[in-house]
Amino acid sequence: MTTTLGDDALAALARSAINLASPRLGAEVLAATDEFFAPAARMLADAPPVFIADKFDDHGKWMDGWETRRRRGAGHDHCLVRLGVTGVIRAVDIDTSHFTGNFPPAASIEACLSDGAPGADAAWTELVPATALAGDSHHLIAVADPGAYNHLRLHIHPDGGVARLRVYGEPIRDWSGHDPSALVELSSIVNGGRVVGYNDAHYGDAWAILTEGRGRDMGDGWETRRRREPGNDWIIVKLGAPGLIERVEVDTAHFKGNYPDRCSLQAALVAEGTDKSVIAQALFWDEIMAPQKLEADRRHVFEGAAIHATGAVSHVKLNIFPDGGISRLRIFARLARDAAP
Repeated sequence: MTTTLGDDALAALARSAINLASPRLGAEVLAATDEFFAPAARMLADAPPVFIADKFDDHGKWMDGWETRRRRGAGHDHCLVRLGVTGVIRAVDIDTSHFTGNFPPAASIEACLSDGAPGADAAWTELVPATALAGDSHHLIAVADPGAYNHLRLHIHPDGGVARLRVYGEPIRDWSGHDPSALVELSSIVNGGRVVGYNDAHYGDAWAILTEGRGRDMGDGWETRRRREPGNDWIIVKLGAPGLIERVEVDTAHFKGNYPDRCSLQAALVAEGTDKSVIAQALFWDEIMAPQKLEADRRHVFEGAAIHATGAVSHVKLNIFPDGGISRLRIFARLARDAAP
């Protein structure tokens, strides 16, 4: 049975889940049956779709998404997407924003796990059966399958346009065979790190702080609104596996008149619990890094005496004082032998 979630669920997923189909993570379209009006790659763009009334190209009306030509025979269109990271998929959003007379009446999604581009012998699993779509609408659909996947096949029946495809899930990293003595960036999304929660994320995308490379601009990171009351802002990250932290990097790239004055770090080894319970527990976590001075547009590295040894941890809480923007947070640690999954 297909369950379509409401606007509140969409907002909650956007806050806590990773869009595994984001180009920022390396996701890309590998193939499509047709891209006459608009390329399928446009459907994965991180920015919300736009509509430009008077914009046309050689094929007709320019649309911000993937749009196929009108079919005059049997069959339907589909496209193949390689996700940016292998993960468990919790929900998908098939967004037909701005497609009104040209949206597909229905869509379905299959997934598989493949080392390379899936071949004819790929074992596809149906995640979303054929589901009715409406024009100019979000269709947030829950996925109950517990498997880990890295490729999707989106079918549209029979043709038409999709503005955006979001694939919300949790990255999965297989640590078997990994050398526990090696230092690894356990906060990275590709290693299973994810944002659990934050008190504010008025600008940017909070989960971008866990992506590779330095921020491309001020919008590529986590930024809070200007604080007009006492206190400080914070964000909590679950590491890809429990580890012994040795180095922390806080990058304020592109944040110049709006970087935090200081930052500190708390951490804990959390055995189990929901994101909501983890946020409540975080009030009492040990401080592993006392407040450190930050500067504008700079990569700050804290290690050695700046990091207090507390044993294996699975979650960290970055506090910024009092507010501002962070481009990247990197937590480097060695896997905890007894605590690693």
